[in-house]
Amino acid sequence: MLEERVLIAGGGIGGLVQALTLHQIGVPCLVLEGVRDIKPLGVGINLQPNAVRELEDLGIGEAELDAVGIPAREWALVGLNGREVYSEPRGKFAGYDWHQYAVHRGRFHMMLYRTVLDRLGPESVLLGHRVTGYTKRDDGTVSVTVQTAEGERKEIGGSLLIGADGIHSAIRAQMHPDQAPIRWGGTIMWRGTARAVPIRTGSSFVGLGTDRHRVVLYPISAPDEDGLADINWIAEQTFDTDHDWQKSGWFREARLEDFADQFSGFVYDWLDLPDLLRKSEVVYENPMIDRDPIPTWVDGPVALMGDAAHPMYPTGSNGASQAIMDARAIGALMLKHGVTTQSLRAYDDAYCDAIGKVALRNRGAGPFGLLRIVEDRCEGIFENIDDVISQEERQQFMLAYQKAAGFAKDQLNGSPHTIAPGVQVAEAKVPGSCV
Repeated sequence: MLEERVLIAGGGIGGLVQALTLHQIGVPCLVLEGVRDIKPLGVGINLQPNAVRELEDLGIGEAELDAVGIPAREWALVGLNGREVYSEPRGKFAGYDWHQYAVHRGRFHMMLYRTVLDRLGPESVLLGHRVTGYTKRDDGTVSVTVQTAEGERKEIGGSLLIGADGIHSAIRAQMHPDQAPIRWGGTIMWRGTARAVPIRTGSSFVGLGTDRHRVVLYPISAPDEDGLADINWIAEQTFDTDHDWQKSGWFREARLEDFADQFSGFVYDWLDLPDLLRKSEVVYENPMIDRDPIPTWVDGPVALMGDAAHPMYPTGSNGASQAIMDARAIGALMLKHGVTTQSLRAYDDAYCDAIGKVALRNRGAGPFGLLRIVEDRCEGIFENIDDVISQEERQQFMLAYQKAAGFAKDQLNGSPHTIAPGVQVAEAKVPGSCV
């Protein structure tokens, strides 16, 4: 029956993984997405080993991820003078049982979308259907108000609602009408990709500069026969708070001449950043924004996940990964408690406070906080990093972040499956269906 399905507001990465997870455990669902056509938008993102593990359990393995990205070998921080502050291997190269992947967000998103359509059927996703609000029914179910691309207003019912509708979530706004406005911490990001020879290991994530003035670089494709790969870059500059950040939209096209001179000094014997920027066909600008944590992600039969629940600065490279983990946690708790409000309450109790703290940690520069320490102690210029901050202090700083974000190696490798293979929710009426 249609009323037994779970409604998912939003067809981004989190919403699509939620649909695949519900399908895996035999729970009917329907994805409602506001855009008419899903397109491969965005540039590079990272998928941490905990998220890659969950994708593998969904049948999305290395072959599929290799088609949209590349395993990351190394994560490194480099000071303003081009000298290394910290580096460590990543994924399987660090002893994890799973890779960390650097992927093109748009290609990864399209792969998930095609997988949902293949497994759940084309009727499982309604495009051009934007959820604008919800109503809790007396029988414990929920309905949503939908605005179609044609201007039609609809009411659609379901057993539960998962709000995966992003940082501007209408579900969150209704759940928390007095929430604080979007918060900007002073940083503008310019993003793009360019064809170039990868640096260091050939698959290194490199953060270069200072806490307030840096660039992040990493490849998101394997090199071609000429040794060239798609290099994702993010140039970041922190301004005084009187800067008009609202002129920057999400992935608004920008001109190099608007910002490139701020990074003209990033030239070393191993990197010529101005030359890399000039090779980019398109450049996008957007502010680094988030929202203050909220006391609950749940309102009866309604739950938030992904950026709707915990929008966070991308400093930890775990925004998409956390959305995937949210989806899997909701599925696991439905296996335990059924497709009920009890499963949503258990999800809220287990994760709302903890992940809110991760978001706040990212606001404090996340793992890039090491660059802040170096900047505070020596203005980013040093001969020997051990004279500035010891190796042990650097390692402990990184381990603390990995534990908080849920991908510390021993913790992850030793943990059981979030969802055991083949297990389904017993009371699901139409196993394997999404209509």
